[in-house]
Amino acid sequence: MLLVLSLVSIGLCVALAVWGVRRAFVEVPAQDRAYMDSPPPLFKATWPLVELFSFRLGSLLSVSYRHNLQLSLRHAGLDYALAPENFFAGKVLCALGAAGVHTLLWWTNGGPSLGGLAAVAALGFVFPDMWLRDERLKRQHKILKALPFYLDVITLCVESGLNLTSAIGQAISKAPANPLKNELQRVMRDIRTGRPRLEAFRSLSERLQMPAISNLVSALVTADRQGAALGPILRAQAEQRRNERFMRAEKLAMEAPVKMLFPLIAFIFPCTFAVIGFPIAVKFLEEGFFR
Repeated sequence: MLLVLSLVSIGLCVALAVWGVRRAFVEVPAQDRAYMDSPPPLFKATWPLVELFSFRLGSLLSVSYRHNLQLSLRHAGLDYALAPENFFAGKVLCALGAAGVHTLLWWTNGGPSLGGLAAVAALGFVFPDMWLRDERLKRQHKILKALPFYLDVITLCVESGLNLTSAIGQAISKAPANPLKNELQRVMRDIRTGRPRLEAFRSLSERLQMPAISNLVSALVTADRQGAALGPILRAQAEQRRNERFMRAEKLAMEAPVKMLFPLIAFIFPCTFAVIGFPIAVKFLEEGFFR
């Protein structure tokens, strides 16, 4: 009888737990993502949990924190894939996942310490921020790498008689997929919906926050106000962007020896000295120098 009561109690607890979890997911309103991009792989794999935590914790975000998250997502090109509350939910899930993995790994050794658990959870909480910063830097690098080619194509189109908007459309249609193409497509969408061309370019500069794009937009705005020819200005901008890319490559090449110094001293030199010094030490021992 006692066994039957225990089994019934366990079954009721499990049923209540399943009902509570199901109700928590059912209460989450469906999000219309028809106009949004697909989320990153890690967020996509845990998207039901991301939506649940976004719904429960989204109201806790302050206006300033939400604004800063939105700007960071926009600079990384993820503002049409993730909302600020989605990204914050991902941070919470990473913290819980890191704490859970740490607990499982240390459970056989008497359980994790409270300080270690808090440190691992904090590291998991800030990991999405580091990932977002890396995504922003990689995206900026791709944009800077593709910018001279786009400017060359736009220059050729403008010098052949097209206006700037048509030239950008031709560059978009002929170029491979990359972040700069996505941004220029966004500019074209803004222009087609009735937004003034200069405002669309200023919005591009505000989204990317890159000196190269800001200089290009400033040159285009100045040329449009003064009525100057766009061909020479675009050609000069393309040449300047190409020179800046070569200068960045030279800078990285000059920094390489400095970055290699620590691995050489910490890892390669000790192994080299051990390989060279071992036969010498054996010879000294055989000759009796250390007796």
